[in-house]
Amino acid sequence: CVVFLWFFLGMEKVVVCPYKRPNALYRLICFPWAGGGTSQLAQWGKLFSSSVEVSSVRLPGRESRHKEPFAKDMATVVNEITSALLKELQEKPFAFFGHSFGSYISFAVALHLKEKYGLEPFHLFLSGAHAPHSEAFLPIKTVSISDTKDEDVLKYIEILGGTPSELLQNEDVKEHLILTFREDLRVLQTLSFEKAERNIPFSCDITCFNGSEDKSHDVEAWHDLTSGDISFYELPGGHFYLLEPSNEIFLTKHITKCIENAGL
Repeated sequence: CVVFLWFFLGMEKVVVCPYKRPNALYRLICFPWAGGGTSQLAQWGKLFSSSVEVSSVRLPGRESRHKEPFAKDMATVVNEITSALLKELQEKPFAFFGHSFGSYISFAVALHLKEKYGLEPFHLFLSGAHAPHSEAFLPIKTVSISDTKDEDVLKYIEILGGTPSELLQNEDVKEHLILTFREDLRVLQTLSFEKAERNIPFSCDITCFNGSEDKSHDVEAWHDLTSGDISFYELPGGHFYLLEPSNEIFLTKHITKCIENAGL
């Protein structure tokens, strides 16, 4: 009983599921962007049919975990998420959705699950991200975080959008957001993946989404990483196109269609 309670509390801490559906046929696990929490993607639960249960991953250093130290590297993040989710993912077919930083985490978790446990999402939905072995990803790994001034980080966050301007008027919120963004970028820089020749890590289908006004991402290179089908969609808007209600409706409807057509 104590072990179960520990597992349940650990799960609730790391994985947030406000709309529980114990009878759902599939699970969709969402991975938020750099500096982000669970508030937006966890709410997707109410937009899906009863056949899909939606959860969102919560990293340390934010929301109810704000007093915990930030994760130091991608391996720590992957191990914690895997430990929290493993039992559930062994029970039902699951898909991942990640946006930006969240795409890279979802990829790293999926890779770990496949290599260590022989488990694979039946679909990867990736948004606003380069393929992690592409040359376009390299500049992210080389930017010097410690040399970047707070005001430059803030300017970048403002350019990306997605954060209500009234939140940025609050000094404490602004300070914490800058810190969280820095720490998430630090984690991202520890993502280590080199594609071995002839080794295709996944067999699942992959769908890539991007905002039409966002910078272009090297999504073509995702072709190298799966033997499954791959498709690309550009939706109107910038980096945070997915927060637009019309785009949110498109995403949730399209993801539902992919899940229901998977024929599992």
